[in-house]
Amino acid sequence: MGFGGAFLSLWMSKTIAKWSTGARVIDTPANSSELWLVDSVRRFADKAGVAMPEVAIYEGEPNAFATGASRNSSLVAVSTGLLQSMTRSEAEAVIAHEVAHIANGDMVTLTLIQGVVNTFVIFIARVVGWLVDSLLRRGGGEESGPGIGYTITVVVCDIVFGILASIIVMYFSRQREFRADAGAAQLMGSPRPMAAALRRLGGMEAGELPQNVATAGINGHPGWMALFSSHPPIEERIAVLESRS
Repeated sequence: MGFGGAFLSLWMSKTIAKWSTGARVIDTPANSSELWLVDSVRRFADKAGVAMPEVAIYEGEPNAFATGASRNSSLVAVSTGLLQSMTRSEAEAVIAHEVAHIANGDMVTLTLIQGVVNTFVIFIARVVGWLVDSLLRRGGGEESGPGIGYTITVVVCDIVFGILASIIVMYFSRQREFRADAGAAQLMGSPRPMAAALRRLGGMEAGELPQNVATAGINGHPGWMALFSSHPPIEERIAVLESRS
């Protein structure tokens, strides 16, 4: 159950992302902006050594994301708000960042981590539920099947362990953002365009993405606590990039 749900979500990720954001795949560029976008994705994909992703555009505030079941079956989607509010160099850095996510296999890696923690949550919650139920029924005679103690304990443990598991998953999500920033700097030949793109994003209201692709966006809303944030603070990302120059 733990792995099954995670991998089903990964397998359907492109379809769900297109549906939830209203993204339109560019089969034939309709204007110079779309042609530039497709050519930029192709150039970075070739440089990163991955198959050409599907390229999509969607209406919304500045953001972009990459998703897909594998490095060679992926999607890069960019919002109209990002294209309109950034210079070409900054937008290229964002595209390079998303291609770096694909090249790093970040979608599969995060799915594996999610699957592992889901499995442990489900397993440990039921072990604790069985132990609590056994203690409550000690000396009370034999009864068939688990009692109410098991059910309540499992529900509580699922919630508590699920919260702890989300901290682990979000930690790895933040680390992959640093790696994708570094990958973008490598693809661009300099960390400066990526740092400039992040500064630009820092002065904007990030475009809200549906929950199923929120961790894949170039910029995410900070969680109510840093431990629950999918993205590091932009200032920290810029500082790490500039330390590489």
